[in-house]
Amino acid sequence: MSGPMNLLELIRRTVPAVPRAEGDCIPWNEPGFSRRMLDVHLSQQTDLASRRGEVLDAHVTWLHEELLHGTPSRVLDLGCGPGLYLQRLARRGHRGVGVDFGPASIAYAEQQAKDLPLTFIEADLRDADFGEGFDLVTFIYGQVNVLSRAEASAILGKARAALNPGGRVVVEAQTLATVRGDGQTSRSWSTEEAGLFGDAPHLVLHERGWDPQARSTTERWYIIDAPSAKVTRYAQTTEAYRDAELAALLESAGFVDVQCVGPLPRSPEGDALCGWLGTAL
Repeated sequence: MSGPMNLLELIRRTVPAVPRAEGDCIPWNEPGFSRRMLDVHLSQQTDLASRRGEVLDAHVTWLHEELLHGTPSRVLDLGCGPGLYLQRLARRGHRGVGVDFGPASIAYAEQQAKDLPLTFIEADLRDADFGEGFDLVTFIYGQVNVLSRAEASAILGKARAALNPGGRVVVEAQTLATVRGDGQTSRSWSTEEAGLFGDAPHLVLHERGWDPQARSTTERWYIIDAPSAKVTRYAQTTEAYRDAELAALLESAGFVDVQCVGPLPRSPEGDALCGWLGTAL
């Protein structure tokens, strides 16, 4: 769990980190963190939280033409952030629901969609009721990897139940090579006047570790507040799936015709992320 620490606890930390032993405690729903994350989502200088506009446009064109065949449809976006996909889809004649844990992102999405046939729900995907009657579910940008395997299976099961017969799911997952490579990078530190983890000056210590048995990478961030010297720890584990495992995950949730389509159109990540499709019976 996140929370105050002292420097001695930091020095005596377990290295490498044990996957999920310290919780998955990125504070997505904390108002200050959510506000700062929204700035990252909306930035056109980086693709760290949401893709830049030209890439989003290419993805939405693919969804609209290739999966929805230009027919007005109902779309569920899991982990929708500030609603950038749904807003573009709505302007092409679709309706939709977005679910996200970040209050600032949901507030922004609602404000931007006042005249669009969209609904946004602030909720944890693990607990949310997705409803039913959808033609497409999108679960993109590697979000499936940051859930435990049991949580990912449960969410995909709910996504399957939310779809009409013949509806499609798009899951964009980080490749095994990407997750493993991230876990083999060195430790780093930086100083920030203000940043994602705080508005005041602070020091960021960041480390990652790959666990070959669990096939996962665990990241830790230690944030040292400059005025008080207080240390706060955050952690997150990212699961790595072989292609056969990811296909089996979708099939076990009730999807058929499961296939990997490779990187979505114009994705700047190259082979770092791969799109998967499944069809609801």
